Amino acid sequence: MSQSWLIYGAYGYSAQLIAQEAKRRGLTPILAGRDEAKVKTLATRLNFDYRVFTLDDPQKVAEQLADVALVIHCAGPFSHTSKPMIEACILSSTHYFDITGEIDVFEYAHSDVVNGRAKAAGIVVCPGVGFDVIPTDCVARVLSEMMPDATHLTLGFSGGSALSPGTAKSSVEGLAKGNKVRINGEIVSSGVNIRTIDFGKGPRNAMNIAWGDVSTAFYSTGIPNIEVYVPASKKTIRMVKLASLLKPALRLSVVQDFLKKQIEKKVAGPGEDVRRKYRSLVWGEVRNSSGEVKTAYLETPNGYDVTVLGPLAIVEFFLSGKNDNVGSLTPSLMMGSHFVSTLPDTSEIRVQ
Repeated sequence: MSQSWLIYGAYGYSAQLIAQEAKRRGLTPILAGRDEAKVKTLATRLNFDYRVFTLDDPQKVAEQLADVALVIHCAGPFSHTSKPMIEACILSSTHYFDITGEIDVFEYAHSDVVNGRAKAAGIVVCPGVGFDVIPTDCVARVLSEMMPDATHLTLGFSGGSALSPGTAKSSVEGLAKGNKVRINGEIVSSGVNIRTIDFGKGPRNAMNIAWGDVSTAFYSTGIPNIEVYVPASKKTIRMVKLASLLKPALRLSVVQDFLKKQIEKKVAGPGEDVRRKYRSLVWGEVRNSSGEVKTAYLETPNGYDVTVLGPLAIVEFFLSGKNDNVGSLTPSLMMGSHFVSTLPDTSEIRVQ
């Protein structure tokens, strides 16, 4: 297996963190993106090779990936960039990973068509190898193993640090699409559901969100009813409900472009001190038709740090030649249900 691997969108917030940690570990990714000045500046600083290409033509992208074993795709919003990169990876027989949390991207990547083509190409297609969705995906899988007849899965997490520019842009797109849950195996639109959850440090008011596990946890567990929650103040809940009324306006390209430009000007992502301060708590609950309930708890580093640790653990696993999987997979299906607990400074998943 080739030992070459590539980070695309390398000058983004999370991608730079991944590249910097790769350097510290003695790994040598190829850095890539469409902006030559930004890619070259980062590659020169880290002493890595670099490539410059857009994603406009998957066949040309495949030529850039011909000698590359795997890609960590970090250029969002992934709603625009994932399909051409997945196509290029299939054409070049290059393993595909990304750090998305977008439900539509997960659904496309796990479609029968992509799964079949990935298997034929002998590659893995595994979106969501960052905080979206490694911790929650592993919690979901552990809970399903503890309760194989579960009919309902509820997941949640509590963090606290600011958003990166890429995540903020994806969130703007998410507001336009509205909230999502999975009911009887189908992803459907949802209002704002509210419940009290103890994420591990006392009860908190929480609301459901359109998090990636609404898609991925179904493939990991087969559980047909899935929701994901985060802590939310009454003010936040009011704002989200207002945003749901404004969806028609939020869908307009001129509004989307304006909001994204504001993000580019004002959002930088959390610094190292902030990331160290805010750790993440992950919670999950399953129940079956008999009313039995099991609950799981997990503590991880800050979500952005998990988005560095997860991809690099997978890179090291694949470059060691240990992988024998192909097709569309979730992180827990590929790496095991307790994979998250192998990451530095992460607890075991505790079930009660």
